[in-house]
Amino acid sequence: MKKINFLLKVILVTLSISIVGCEEEHYELGTLAAPTELNLTYEIQGADADNPNGDGSGIVNFSVEAKDAISYKFIYPGGEIIAPSGKAKINFSKTGTFSYNVTALAIGTGGLTSNVSVEPTVLVLYEAPAALKKLLYGEGVRQFRVKSESGGHFGVGPANETSPVWYQASANEKSVTGMYDDVYEFNKDGTFTHFTQGTIFGQGGPMDQELGAANVDKNAGGEYENYPLADYSEKWSLSAPGGVETLTLSKNGFIGFYIGGSHQYTIISRSENEMVLKSIGLDGNAWFITLIAK
Repeated sequence: MKKINFLLKVILVTLSISIVGCEEEHYELGTLAAPTELNLTYEIQGADADNPNGDGSGIVNFSVEAKDAISYKFIYPGGEIIAPSGKAKINFSKTGTFSYNVTALAIGTGGLTSNVSVEPTVLVLYEAPAALKKLLYGEGVRQFRVKSESGGHFGVGPANETSPVWYQASANEKSVTGMYDDVYEFNKDGTFTHFTQGTIFGQGGPMDQELGAANVDKNAGGEYENYPLADYSEKWSLSAPGGVETLTLSKNGFIGFYIGGSHQYTIISRSENEMVLKSIGLDGNAWFITLIAK
């Protein structure tokens, strides 16, 4: 009898465990709330009592904070910057003194957003050298491609470096990607056209955020080697913050390898038909690309 009672107890305990294990699990997303208490500030480089609109470089540093925000985006005329830290440096390049509407978007849980705007008035004093303008658009329009046949045409390094000290691609190393057949066209009227030939190459994270997730696989490094993208046109402009020649593309315009960030390219070196460019990506690293005229 004792053995029977013991067996019955074991069976009842087992059934209880099974019933509990079969109960449906419930997950909660938590409270969805748009960010509040937004605070957006900015500092125009070189601004003082005598020069309220800055030193002519066109650089403005922005900072935004908000309660319940998990990321931020800055939207300004001709461009957008995703800034998880809430900080961004925008280099305005239109020569003269102009006011620019800049909106900071605070992103909360579930994608709910709040925004706040400011309108700094910024002085830009810059006229690009004739040789630089001749390189970019010649008599009216010029086309460029990545100089894939040369070692070091693509690479990455720390943000403060002027060469790709961490990695340099060997000649034609990225031939399986959508990079080498791309054509970049600069027009005297300020139009930049990117002929993608159907696909582009870039980092998966920034591309998912700014261009949208694609129905193609990423490689082991989290990159889209052949992300589908049609030809598109944006605007280009030149400036020289701190005396450093800089090429800026509007919105999501890019050259070579998509990295997000500010879409600004420092001109490291240039000749009549070539230029080496450096851009800081969303990952905070410096990415380098060499272009040659077609």
